Amino acid sequence: MVKVGNIELPDFPLLLAPMEDVSDPPFRALCKEQGADVVYTEFISSEGLIRDAAKSVQKLDIYGYERPVGIQIFGAELGSMLRAIDIVEKTNPDIIDINFGCPVKKVVCKNAGAGILRDIPLMVKLTAEMVRRTHLPVTVKTRLGWDSRSIKIVEVAEKLQDVGIKSIAIHGRTRVQMYKGNADWKPIAEVKNNPRMHIPVFGNGDVDSSEKAAEMRDVYGLDGAMIGRASIGYPWFFKEVKHYFETGEKLAPPTMEERVAAARRHLAMAIEWKGERLGVFETRRHYTNYFKGIPHFKEYRTKMVTSDNSEDVFATFDEVLEKFGDFQFA
Repeated sequence: MVKVGNIELPDFPLLLAPMEDVSDPPFRALCKEQGADVVYTEFISSEGLIRDAAKSVQKLDIYGYERPVGIQIFGAELGSMLRAIDIVEKTNPDIIDINFGCPVKKVVCKNAGAGILRDIPLMVKLTAEMVRRTHLPVTVKTRLGWDSRSIKIVEVAEKLQDVGIKSIAIHGRTRVQMYKGNADWKPIAEVKNNPRMHIPVFGNGDVDSSEKAAEMRDVYGLDGAMIGRASIGYPWFFKEVKHYFETGEKLAPPTMEERVAAARRHLAMAIEWKGERLGVFETRRHYTNYFKGIPHFKEYRTKMVTSDNSEDVFATFDEVLEKFGDFQFA
């Protein structure tokens, strides 16, 4: 069993990573059904929250079936982060997560996200004050360091633990790497193997197969895996990993019928949550993976990602099921 504060999780839990424009309530619901042990919201700007910006506030929507669910916030200004904590607390999540890992320029240029990796004392101070502000467990998601010359993640993780965080998730790349090259899990294992560490250490980055998840568990000895890109348009990833852990065998991929049903539910939930226009637009990024591997599919994919009307997209799903219903996924 793994514990984040008082939250009890199974051995080697699988966590859905917070992903901008991906980890919204409809997608979180699908991942939870398929075995995600913890789900996180998209990352939310502390400045947006305290200004009551509609987009930031809507990201606070969480539902009972998601629990345990974490709300992730980012920022670099102490006053704003503390006020954001007060706002987040009112929505009663199970976890408050601090984003110290986003590599995107518009975030980093404000010293937020991975930008704060250039100022570790500020990172530790912010974290300490946020832990003091709330009764909820505070966790951190970060990267190995700013660049290859400044990797001090063992020391950084220990300092964050000492000011009260309840778990840490580490992406195995530096900010300079962005998402290029291969994630390096060795420094994450060094954090876990630090005899002073007693909080869970979760690995993130390139966990794109059941075998990789098993390697993270069995070879690197981490406490769990945070799954990001491998789950986009493929919520079954969590179920497949758990089946592999239990049996040592690969689970058969979802059928065309199951994929169409999931895509339909995903779109319907997105429309219910965000309305027709945004619901249609924000589900598009998932369709490539829902139907990955089907030959001569370009015409249908194009329809899905260019239609502005949900009726047209639902009709395309029906066409796909009729034309490719017998397709066997590898």
